[in-house]
Amino acid sequence: MDFFADKIYLISIMALPFLLAVTLHEAGHAYAATAFGDSTPKLDGRLSLNPLVHMDPLGTVAIPLLAVLTGFPFLIGYAKPVMIQPANFRGNRRKAMILTALAGPAGNLVVAVFCAYVLRIVIGFGATGNDWIVNTMYYGIFMNCLFMVFNLLPIPPLDGGGIVEQLLPDDLARRYRSIAPYGFFILIAIIMLAKDIIIVPTMFMTGLIVWAANVPI
Repeated sequence: MDFFADKIYLISIMALPFLLAVTLHEAGHAYAATAFGDSTPKLDGRLSLNPLVHMDPLGTVAIPLLAVLTGFPFLIGYAKPVMIQPANFRGNRRKAMILTALAGPAGNLVVAVFCAYVLRIVIGFGATGNDWIVNTMYYGIFMNCLFMVFNLLPIPPLDGGGIVEQLLPDDLARRYRSIAPYGFFILIAIIMLAKDIIIVPTMFMTGLIVWAANVPI
């Protein structure tokens, strides 16, 4: 029973940060693309901070639950990708693509900072490490830093891969894009064999945000 109780508590402190992470990430892409002239996210109903708009039954519910219950090294999951049409972008298309790609991780940074300030406030009111809100907000900082770092890995089809692609000449960009079908397997290999590539910068960013928000430790 202790095993199931621990898993239920873990799910309870992960659920809100996870929903905020995937929602703000995809909403960031949607709002950025719209700002650069592409109406596709608006037409698809993705200009929203409502998690239900962005949820994917498999990626937002089933896979994260399975990851928690099986003790996977990371809480993995995703929301429905925001569809964009770069041909609709105004001005410098490469610049717009880079900024639209960055907007997703930027959304995670916003959530991490928000969680840090909420944490600072509740600790100031006397909350301790035994309280649900403290654990949830700590996890919110960590998880959103994790999502930010993970999505900035230079591996197609992640945001980092999209950014690198825009910085390459057309011929090299096409070759680089061809890696995308194998991206999932590359990521699983990194998680299983070289997870410090993700964990070290995630812990650095977590500590930096906690320090910058002056959260009592």
